[in-house]
Amino acid sequence: MGVVPGVLDARGERLAGPIFTGVGLAALAACTIWAAGGHSGGTLVVVVLTALWLPLLIPLFPRRVTHPWLATGYYAGFLVAAVVLVARNDTFTGFASFGYPLAFVLFPARWGFFAVAATAMLPMLASGTESPTWVLVLSVAGPLLYAAWFVGAESEQRRKANVRLAAALEENAELHARLVAKAREAGVLDERQRLAREIHDTLAQGLTGIVTQLQAAERADDDDRDRRLAEVRTLARDSLGEARRAVQALRPEPLVSAQLPEALSELARRFAIPVSVATTGDARPLLPELEVTLYRVAQEALANAEKHAKASRIALTLSYADDVVLLDVVDDGVGFRPGDRGDGTGFGLEAMRQRVRRVAGTLAVESTPGGGTAVNAQVPAITP
Repeated sequence: MGVVPGVLDARGERLAGPIFTGVGLAALAACTIWAAGGHSGGTLVVVVLTALWLPLLIPLFPRRVTHPWLATGYYAGFLVAAVVLVARNDTFTGFASFGYPLAFVLFPARWGFFAVAATAMLPMLASGTESPTWVLVLSVAGPLLYAAWFVGAESEQRRKANVRLAAALEENAELHARLVAKAREAGVLDERQRLAREIHDTLAQGLTGIVTQLQAAERADDDDRDRRLAEVRTLARDSLGEARRAVQALRPEPLVSAQLPEALSELARRFAIPVSVATTGDARPLLPELEVTLYRVAQEALANAEKHAKASRIALTLSYADDVVLLDVVDDGVGFRPGDRGDGTGFGLEAMRQRVRRVAGTLAVESTPGGGTAVNAQVPAITP
C-alpha cells in the first residue's frame, strides 16, 4: 500500500483510512499516557476533541482527491489540535509527528511538502524555546527522514515504471516491425492480385477478341473480312492502351472520355455476338472505383458468354436505384451446372467476385444446363 494519492489499489483505498486513523489514535493515547499527571482539564478536553476528530479520516479518505478542500480542512483541524496540545505539553510532539505521513497520504507530493513544513514548524514554535533537545531533534529530523524516505520510494517507483515502459516500448517495437512486415506482404499480394486481374481483363480479353475476330474473318467474304480486320486493329490498339494503364492502376480508357452507360455500349459493340444494352433509372456519375468495377464485370461476363456459353444473344442492363446500382448480363448459351465448373471458382468469375467485394458489393451467378447464364452485380450508388 503506497502513500501517494492515485497509486493505491482498491484494497489499499479501503484500508488506508482506518489504518491511519488507528495510528493517529494510538499516538494520541501514548502521548496522553506518557504525560500522565501533567494534564490540566483543558488539555484533556482537547485530547477528547482530537480523538473525535481523527476518525473523520475514514469517510474522507476516498474523497481526498475529488474534494481537496475537505482534505485541507481536515488536516488544518489536526494541525490546530497538535499545536494546542504541544503548547500545553511537549510530550504531544510525538503525536504531532503523525502529521508527516498524514500530509503525504492526503495531498499530492508537491503540496505534501508544504504540509510537512507546517507540521514541523508550528508545533515547534508553539512549544517555546525552552523545549528539550529531543523535542527539537524530533521536530526537525522527523520530517527530514520521512521526506527522504518518501523521495526514495518515489524514485524507486519511477525507476520500476521506466523499466516497465522500456520493456513495453521494446515489445511494441517488435510488434510494430511484425505488423509492418505483414502489411508489406499483404500489400504485395494485393498488388499481384490487382495486376493479375488487370492483365486478365485487358490483355487476355483483348487477345481473345482478336482471335475471335480473326477466326470470323477467315470465314467471311471480302467486305466482312475487311470489317473484321479493322476491328482486330482497333482491339489491338485498345488492348495496348489498356495494358499500359493497368500497370499504372488507372481507369479503363473508355471511362476516361465517356460515362459508364456509353462506355458499356461501346464495349458491347466490340463483340461478335449481338449484345443489347439498356439503362434504367436516373443515370449519374459514380465513384471511379465503382464504375471501374461494373465495367470490368460486364467485360468479363460478355467475354465468358462469347467464349464459353456459345450464346447467340446477350442482354446487358444497367439499373440505377436510389442507393444501389445493378448490372445484369444474361445470355442464352449452353449454361452450366453449378459445381461442374467449380461453382464459379474459375479465375474470371473469382476476379469478378474479388472486385465487387472490394467495393462492398455483391455478385450472383445463376446458370442451368441449356438455360443460359445470368450474372448480377450490385454496388452501392456512391457519387463523387
